[in-house]
Amino acid sequence: MSKKFSSVLALLALVCLVAGSFLPAAVGQTATSRSAQNAAMVSTADAVLKETSELRELSILRGVKSGAQSRTEIERMIIKNLDSDTTPAEMRATETLLKAFGLAPPEFAYRAFLIKLLTEQVAGYYDPKAQQFYLADWIEVDGQKPVMAHELTHALQDQHFNLKRFEKWPKGDADAELAAHALIEGDATLAMTLYLAKHPLIALAFIKSSQETSTEQFQQAPRALRESLLFPYQEGSAWASQVYKRGGWSMVSDAFKKLPLSTEQILHVDKYFSYEPAVKVAVPNLALALGPGWRRIDYDVNGEWGYYLVLDQFIKNVTESKRAAAGWGGDRFAIYQGRRASDVVLAQLAVWDTPADAKEFYDAYLKRSQRRYPEPDTTFSSSFTDGDARNEWKGPAGRGVMEMRGSRVVILEGIPAKADANRLLKAMWQPRPTTRKS
Repeated sequence: MSKKFSSVLALLALVCLVAGSFLPAAVGQTATSRSAQNAAMVSTADAVLKETSELRELSILRGVKSGAQSRTEIERMIIKNLDSDTTPAEMRATETLLKAFGLAPPEFAYRAFLIKLLTEQVAGYYDPKAQQFYLADWIEVDGQKPVMAHELTHALQDQHFNLKRFEKWPKGDADAELAAHALIEGDATLAMTLYLAKHPLIALAFIKSSQETSTEQFQQAPRALRESLLFPYQEGSAWASQVYKRGGWSMVSDAFKKLPLSTEQILHVDKYFSYEPAVKVAVPNLALALGPGWRRIDYDVNGEWGYYLVLDQFIKNVTESKRAAAGWGGDRFAIYQGRRASDVVLAQLAVWDTPADAKEFYDAYLKRSQRRYPEPDTTFSSSFTDGDARNEWKGPAGRGVMEMRGSRVVILEGIPAKADANRLLKAMWQPRPTTRKS
């Protein structure tokens, strides 16, 4: 993925934070003139900021500049931020990653689609760098007060908690990064929800305008993209609501100092309250073992949410996939590419809370693999020893192998014909992940 978001977990979070925060666009009447709309928006934004400050219980430390942007200007902003924060190589790595996990079709062009998708969906955003709020100029101002409440909550967050500090997230920790985005967006979505509850007529107008939204690109997006776009808002809002119920806005604000550590903590708020950390997992660089011309192009964490997406892409049973991912303790994956773009190897080491959790995930991932590589095109073989398990497959898409030992599972997919699978497995089992702290 990008240098910031290398996991399948945070496919759209780059733009959501660097450029601000995006909500599905609600298209209404375009203002008769740009200057008139700007004036109306500035006046409305000032009033909404004051009310949002009171609802969210965060004081206004400084005024927030406001303005309107055309679709062309917003698209230019999206491209600028993508290009400034991700290299072409990182974009290609993201695309390769999506395809390696089977989350996007072979012909999928990630960067081009992402630009179209975000341009379609944007309704407004807060830019931490410029400390300015923008609303799309094709949206009728009065009906978009909820969008203002959401985005101006980001302005208040920035004034009190410094959102710019999230722009330099360490590489290879995308699951924790997505959890931080869920805090940011969940907080703002909860504030918007309270704003809507206070203004039922505005809520009705907002719902009506949202029903007129163009969603062509959103509907065409691979499922992982759609659900990853929504995760910080939907799951983040549910999480923020639980934190709010326990300790009010004060506890939500404290979360910016005591960040959620993983999507597991977002999905299971009790694990945030107990502050259960993830297992730190390392995997070796297999490039030399794979042979000449191979290089590692990505290295990151899937997390509980990522494994749910990976599993359910093929299992297509939300309850089953979520249950199989729920015992997650920690993981690390690496993706390698050979001389040809089609030569791709995916290596994973996942640690689970208990051997039973590992077995449930192992069985689910095997089921996923069998559906992804259906027989007779691919042949599978299994072996079991003292509770441990091993499965191998071979077919047109290449070789794969997965092993379970206790509470750990190693998975290799796309193994080239000349590579020694046992040597690769032995290397993968060498790192010893730390255990969770109580």
